[in-house]
Amino acid sequence: MSTDGEGGERNSEAPMVPDDRPSVIRLPAEPVVLRGISGSPGIAVGPALVIGDMRAQYAQRHIHTAQIPSELARLEDAVTRATRTLRDVSAKVVGAKDAQPILEAYVLMLGDPMLHEVVRRKIKVEKKCAEWAVAEASDEIGAAFGDPRERDAYIVERRHDVAFVCERLLRSLLGEAPVSLSLDHPSIVVSHDLSPADTAGMVRGPVLGFVTAVGSRTSHTSIMARALEIPAVVGAPDALTHIRTGDMVVVDGLTGTVTVHPTMTMVVEAHQRSTAHLAFARRLLESKDQKGLLGCGTPIALKANVELPAEATLAVDHGAEGIGLYRTEFLYIDRSSLPTEDEQYEIYRAVVHAVGGRPVTLRTFDIGGDKFASTFQLPAEMNPALGLRAIRLALRQPDVFATHLRAMVRASAHGEVRIMIPMVTTLREMREVRDHLAAATADVRARGLPCADHIALGMMVEVPAAAIMADLFAKEADFFSVGTNDLVQYALAIDRTSQSLAELASAFSPAILRLIRSVTRAARANDVPVALCGAMASEPLAALLLVGLGLRELSMEATAIPEIKESLRRFTLAELEPVAERALMSASAEEVQREVHDAFAPRLVDLLSFSQVGSAILPVGP
Repeated sequence: MSTDGEGGERNSEAPMVPDDRPSVIRLPAEPVVLRGISGSPGIAVGPALVIGDMRAQYAQRHIHTAQIPSELARLEDAVTRATRTLRDVSAKVVGAKDAQPILEAYVLMLGDPMLHEVVRRKIKVEKKCAEWAVAEASDEIGAAFGDPRERDAYIVERRHDVAFVCERLLRSLLGEAPVSLSLDHPSIVVSHDLSPADTAGMVRGPVLGFVTAVGSRTSHTSIMARALEIPAVVGAPDALTHIRTGDMVVVDGLTGTVTVHPTMTMVVEAHQRSTAHLAFARRLLESKDQKGLLGCGTPIALKANVELPAEATLAVDHGAEGIGLYRTEFLYIDRSSLPTEDEQYEIYRAVVHAVGGRPVTLRTFDIGGDKFASTFQLPAEMNPALGLRAIRLALRQPDVFATHLRAMVRASAHGEVRIMIPMVTTLREMREVRDHLAAATADVRARGLPCADHIALGMMVEVPAAAIMADLFAKEADFFSVGTNDLVQYALAIDRTSQSLAELASAFSPAILRLIRSVTRAARANDVPVALCGAMASEPLAALLLVGLGLRELSMEATAIPEIKESLRRFTLAELEPVAERALMSASAEEVQREVHDAFAPRLVDLLSFSQVGSAILPVGP
């Protein structure tokens, strides 16, 4: 850290610039394949443009009391300018309607009361200049999300969003223009990370693809890249070690790989595969409005998992028959006060309107465990995943839960709304929730506000106890939704955030399949609809297995819906059920994978070749 003229320290990080430092002469390199995460589908080939750190330089100055009003005024002016620049970026991507709501979310974050409260406190109480206050607020709020290595991927990405927004505000305070790159020729942009605003700002340039060292498939950057139809691989930790500006690179957003120094044969194959993928994707989307049907005519409802209102529109665009899971807990994250009933109602209403009459399943907040929310004071626990979380927390906070339910009840006046309860373990919990829902409905009606005559109340089946007791729960719940992510964690005793045990946490374990089968049988015997909303539903081979196990509704990432529809059309129920029976009798997850692969993969070669998740769960070869 260097010292500036006023006695303060200056951040030594360089702004984001092309990494065009002279390099030593290198001999022709052998191809190197880097593995990351599929951020956006497609394949791109071209020279790399490596860009450096995007953080701005700022002075760390203490201010006098008399300077506090002027620093606060500078802060407000900077917020206004930063908001204006983000809106300008949003206007440039008018053709990508899925991208604009994400940029609008950044605008809302710039006005977030929690951020302003922290920054203003540092200016007024700690007497730090506005730039220093914003930078420290970014670190402080980001730290509240915990260790990125141990948190849910979505939470980690929200931490990134806070950093990006604060960076935008910091540059506005410094009077610097937002970072932009002028590409002289078509290039693959490589960086440690890129914010959605950075990504959108390059849309008019000759950007062929993106590669970042960090990130996940659920990050806003990945969503932006998909909206802009630019191939991207994120979460490739070795990217900056192996790639230099000018290196030829193949970005495969289907397999999540980056090939550095490809051979001419590899380049030709990449171009051929890119052309084939584009034609394939267009063909799938042409039939997106068709219902989900097996080849024998059996209907299979395909719905979408949604986390942001903007994603509801994306779901409809990909042929979703409704929202099978809307996660509400993120209304409670990164804020100093609880969301009001009106605030929640407006968001739920927007989702219901966005899907145009299709059903919407709102899940009550699943907070606790690996999902942190600053608005709740959760006790320190040795194992939070087994502690006060989800419905347990809601029932301990009846006033908060009542506000939550009233907003959902009010949203039911605008379309078909179903309410789903996470992590149900006992019959008593479902009965208590039904009482709370009745009270919330009575309160809404007493105020003269409209709502549906009946709102279906269902539950997640994600705890082994609930799966085992499904026959009794079927008498309390209007519908079931199997959550395989947590069911795997609890049934196999494997922390879902553990990278070292990830290969053991397989949803193809015969134990998991037997639990799913017992739930579908209990539901059918009691005429209770049952869906599945875990990650399994997004993978073609797994989806076919689930239908064979008795599922008739699957909810998944919206972009997976077209290829799952196509997979279903190629098989009949008579073909799927015997495979499921053999899978149930298998001794291991590996045996199940081989069984399913051998039965289904030969007729799905094209889908598995172009699927972003087709080879992530099951092999495409023997």
